[in-house]
Amino acid sequence: MKLLIVRHGDPYYEIDSLTEKGWREVEFLSEKLSRLDVKAFYVSPLGRAKDTASLTLKKMGRTAEECIWLREFDARINRPDVTDKKMIVWDWLPQDWMTDERFFHYDQWYLNERLQEGHVKELYDEVTGEFDSLLAKHGYVREGHYYRAEQANNDTIVFFCHFGLECVLLSHLLNISPMVLWHGVCAAPSSVTTLTTEERREGIAVFRMSSFGDISHLYAHDEPPAFAARFCEKYADQDERHD
Repeated sequence: MKLLIVRHGDPYYEIDSLTEKGWREVEFLSEKLSRLDVKAFYVSPLGRAKDTASLTLKKMGRTAEECIWLREFDARINRPDVTDKKMIVWDWLPQDWMTDERFFHYDQWYLNERLQEGHVKELYDEVTGEFDSLLAKHGYVREGHYYRAEQANNDTIVFFCHFGLECVLLSHLLNISPMVLWHGVCAAPSSVTTLTTEERREGIAVFRMSSFGDISHLYAHDEPPAFAARFCEKYADQDERHD
């Protein structure tokens, strides 16, 4: 089975939709996805994800199942350097979160006191539990760190969602701390991440990532990637995002 995790196009957060550039991106994306043989589509309930899915679904004459758990992963914590409000869990300064070695371990990251106060692991378990329930419906049942292939198949499933949520899914599938993914990778708007099962012994499957954040559909149309989700390349770049 193949999983395609798609981040929404360049976001217009104020209206929970896409910018003009974002709509161009998802048009190019739809040209790519609409050529695939897709078993099922799933989409976040947020507008920017549904808009991203809309052009592909229209081209294919298909619909997507809306899943609340595919919404952006919005757990909030008391970040060490911010005292007047709670911040999204996946946006820490490196000099703060990297001092806690537990963040680098898949079975210890959630022990950090700030994450415990924010009930981050509870939301993580809720999302990954729903994800596993869906995978089970498609024939793959979680067992420890791998999956039992109860109904092995070559189906393709597409998820339209968000960067923070994508990292949670990848963390679960690859047994990696989400903190490492949230801060160490960046999936550009409209990018596609692909994972495929490997069943080297009958009935035992793992998901292996063959591409992360693919934006070849943009390059094919000379469309540059959007800056969303990134921070300034160097501190002196005052026109780029620092926080």
